Amino acid sequence: MAVKEKPKKTGQRKRKPKILAVINDACTGCGGSPICVTECPVDDCMFEVVNPDAPNFIRIDVDPLLCIGCKKCTSKGPMDTFLEGCPWDAIDMIGLEEYEEKFGELPY
Repeated sequence: MAVKEKPKKTGQRKRKPKILAVINDACTGCGGSPICVTECPVDDCMFEVVNPDAPNFIRIDVDPLLCIGCKKCTSKGPMDTFLEGCPWDAIDMIGLEEYEEKFGELPY
């Protein structure tokens, strides 16, 4: 199974967002067609990684240095349908302060 490596940072946001997308353990990778990756407006912000709990499957990860906190990964579905979150509840939008407490301060 070919899985993409974490991309190199391609852009830089102007300021830290108030909230960030964080993928939790419920992520299934949507069978290789994750809508969250498609709907994210920032190139390479969301990407596929090997699921450590099920190596034959993928899951999604988010680059916290690229996430702008727009929530499109949780609200836009195929053909402009509206979602009330990831179908698997695998994306948590958490406040910047909480994120930095848990994962360390972001450089910008």
